[in-house]
Amino acid sequence: MKTFILIHGSWHNAWNWHKVIPVLESKGHKAIAIDLPGMGRDKTPIQEVTLKTSVEKICTLIDSLDEQVILVGHSKNGIMISQVAEYRPEKIEKLIYLAAYLIPNGKTQSEYSIQDIGGVLKPYVTRFPELNSHTLQTEIYKEGLYHDCEDSITQMAKLLLSHESIATGITPLQLSEDKYGSVPRFYIECTEDKAVTPFIQRKMYTETICEKVYRMPTSHSPFFSKPEELSNIFCEIATL
Repeated sequence: MKTFILIHGSWHNAWNWHKVIPVLESKGHKAIAIDLPGMGRDKTPIQEVTLKTSVEKICTLIDSLDEQVILVGHSKNGIMISQVAEYRPEKIEKLIYLAAYLIPNGKTQSEYSIQDIGGVLKPYVTRFPELNSHTLQTEIYKEGLYHDCEDSITQMAKLLLSHESIATGITPLQLSEDKYGSVPRFYIECTEDKAVTPFIQRKMYTETICEKVYRMPTSHSPFFSKPEELSNIFCEIATL
């Protein structure tokens, strides 16, 4: 049995994983999804959210467990699992980046996001300077995030998505080869992704080498459209 900790992406929360968790559990694994600070049920004011507070929440969860974990990060919050691996390398068995930002030491998520000129989301992002946050306009949800998902997912997203911290995306990562670099990395590319396009996904996993790259012909959200297939990849990685 392995323990998976599942980290959602921008604007989302632990709801992302509601179809994946029962599949992993049915295969004998333990799966935990959390709301990062300011997201979902976590009521931290969004203007107080930082990379540090988000990483600390994940580290606190890891510290509460006796076993090593497999840490999964989706989308923007690939940055979170990388930084956590720097602080807790001995507690993390593997890192899995799901259409996620896999960026090197000293760089920020926003530096890579700005290079992804083929993505469809940017014109639909609304900034709130007074909150140091942004939101995604609902009219792009289906095309940009869920084009291969049931319509009910888009409708639920309209109720559940929230503000996203700007601070987390502009804070440079602090990573070292002897800590972060000691944890095996795996990448799952979503080849029909319109949010984090295959162009930028390939750029990242080419610059930062992974043990293995998997490919899924899905949108940005295979945890909704292909939960069984995604879970099978997680389980295969667990055996490597």
